[in-house]
Amino acid sequence: MNLDLGGRTALVTGSSQGIGAAIAAGLARAGATVGVNGRDAGRLAESVEKLRAEVPDGTFVPVAADLGTEEGAERTLEALPDVDILVNNLGVFGAAPALEISDAEWRRYFEINVLAGVRLTRAHLPRMRDRGWGRVLYIASDSAVVIPAEMIHYGVSKTALLGVGRGFAKEAAGSGVTVNCVIAGPTHTEGVEDFVYQLVDRDLPWDEAQRVFMREHRPQSLLQRLIEPEEIANLVVYLSSPLASATTGAAVRVDGGYVDSILP
Repeated sequence: MNLDLGGRTALVTGSSQGIGAAIAAGLARAGATVGVNGRDAGRLAESVEKLRAEVPDGTFVPVAADLGTEEGAERTLEALPDVDILVNNLGVFGAAPALEISDAEWRRYFEINVLAGVRLTRAHLPRMRDRGWGRVLYIASDSAVVIPAEMIHYGVSKTALLGVGRGFAKEAAGSGVTVNCVIAGPTHTEGVEDFVYQLVDRDLPWDEAQRVFMREHRPQSLLQRLIEPEEIANLVVYLSSPLASATTGAAVRVDGGYVDSILP
């Protein structure tokens, strides 16, 4: 399969680590120039250096901005005013008792997990449509479909992304621009390691803690292990490529069979 993205420019939000960094590396391997985003300029510079070591032929552009704010979106547009591929990966998550989540925390989750992607789509989709080619992706979660009792604010924000993706796909109808969501399953990242240890004994070694977490909190996973970030990135790179031209308005799962459904 030829996933050639040579000559294309991509922006991956929240890409200084974890799934976002894996997506940035995957897009660069396919030939795209990739904007790498994070809030802290110093940490972002370190992340870009790691990506350059991982993909020596890749071209990476650091974009330091807090995309949970309108000012951050404006700063990002100044750094990369025109992109062909927009991957809205930025997100926050964390466990909290459902009845103790404040209004302020609900708003924070929607600002970061939903509105950050909406703002950038609103800016970039018209240019993509004018050119007759573009890719917009939202990294959603199995939690969008199976709302976790321990973090309903996160789950609901990801459910909203599925509607956002479908709605913008209709806005792009017939233009050559595709808009899709990727439903990622439980994935092995540094942040998830912290989350796992919120729910299982912190004295357990990681391999055992992971097994206990999957058995007790994600027993419906058919993969029966955490997904690696590169496995999410593989699907994102495909959906960003010309080969995925007939896939739009979709919520495509890479969840290890976690969602108990025969439909995508």
